[in-house]
Parts: sequence; structure tokens; C-alpha cells
Amino acid sequence: MAEGWLKHLGGDAYDVFSAGIKAHGKNPRAIRVMQEAGIDISTQVSEVVNTAILESLDLLVTVCSHADAHCPIFSMQGKRQHWPFEDPAKTCGTEEEIMREFARVRDQIRTRIELFLQET
Repeated sequence: MAEGWLKHLGGDAYDVFSAGIKAHGKNPRAIRVMQEAGIDISTQVSEVVNTAILESLDLLVTVCSHADAHCPIFSMQGKRQHWPFEDPAKTCGTEEEIMREFARVRDQIRTRIELFLQET
């Protein structure tokens, strides 16, 4: 969702992509809540982070505590920031409750991306 927001709000000013420490695939709920906000993330691809990716970054942003604690930092030249968000995929409850949590986190991410853009 963060990649989608930065591409949408930041335009071509940033070369942004998602990567994780494990491949999890696309979450259909994330796709759906972003579509509700007018952003199509269905074609985005999340890569597994590797040395080549880390060496190419100006800024690495981790968005969950697991990634912040376990993301390798060897050979990284750029800056690193952690933006803590709850992982909505870990939400339990009815489909409505889960989707409400996805929307809440989506909106938090948008707010953080807007702040990032104001700071840069």
C-alpha cells in the first residue's frame, strides 16, 4: 500500500518499489481497499530484498516491526527509516472487521506518505 501511495502522491519524483524479507504475494484485501481509494496496486510486484537492492537505495523504509528487526543492512549506502504500522493481514474477526482494519492502515499510510512528501 505504501508503494501505491507514494507513486500516486509523489508522481515521477521517486523510483519506488516494494521488497520484503520473505515473498508473501499480493493481498487481495490490500488491493481492494486501495481500489476504494482510487489507486490500482494490482500490478505491483513485491521482490525479496537482496544485496543488489539494498546497495541501490537512497532510502529504505520498513513498515512492520518484523522487517525493521530482521531486514539485513549489509552494504547499504542509503538512509533507513522505520514507519510502524500494524499489519492488517494479521487481523482476526469478520470480513467486515478485517476490511475496516485494512482501510484504517491504508489511511495511516497515506498520512505518513503525505508527511514524508512535505519533509522532502
